[in-house]
Amino acid sequence: MEENDVVRSLAALAQGLRLQVFRMLVVAGPGGMTPGAMVERLGVPAATLSFHLKELAHAGLVTQERDGRNLIYRAAFAHMNALLGYLTANCCEGVEEAAVSCHC
Repeated sequence: MEENDVVRSLAALAQGLRLQVFRMLVVAGPGGMTPGAMVERLGVPAATLSFHLKELAHAGLVTQERDGRNLIYRAAFAHMNALLGYLTANCCEGVEEAAVSCHC
């Protein structure tokens, strides 16, 4: 994963509602969710959700697929795992005491 991708992803997640949406999609798993279901659960206007979904998609954190008349959003698990891998790639390198308390 390139550093620019990491920065874009972390910036997208550094906003409260976007973080909630992303976590909701992670919990939903591969089945994903429709915007209507997300609006209902979050209690936010559809336009607000749409803006934040666009930002998450631009960061590569969510995907969108049309299923008939519905849009389905899913967490981009491969991207999420690559981001986590980037963040933990050199965890505790060279510091044995830190490695004991680290769960990488």
